[in-house]
Amino acid sequence: MTEKHHLLTNDEFEEKFSNCDLPAVIFTHEAHLRLAYIYINKYGLDTAIDKLSIQIADCDNKYGDGTKYNKTLTIASTKIMCHFIGKAQSTDFNSLLREFPKLKLDFAGIIKSHYALDIFNSDKAKQEFLEPDLASFN
Repeated sequence: MTEKHHLLTNDEFEEKFSNCDLPAVIFTHEAHLRLAYIYINKYGLDTAIDKLSIQIADCDNKYGDGTKYNKTLTIASTKIMCHFIGKAQSTDFNSLLREFPKLKLDFAGIIKSHYALDIFNSDKAKQEFLEPDLASFN
């Protein structure tokens, strides 16, 4: 089944998300990956990290209680996406997911291969970026 974010072009998806006009139900794990993919390809890694960090926190404040945003997870996820984009043969997002299905099916496992700490539930990881302690993102 196609996820609803695919009904939007990359530009529409970026605009709706940057304005916090994307319903939270559409912003699935796959949609997070797609947004990182768009931003990395359009702006480069550093700007992608900056934009994603600000915009995800803004949307968390708009649609939630401001406690779900996780700085470490956002930065680590963007760096992981950049790594896979760099080694991919694919030239579009859907092909990238087919080439590396673990990105969609076991992203938590990829994160856990970099961190001994449970960054998903760490208050410190939510507030500040923690460098990986098991393996770098390169």
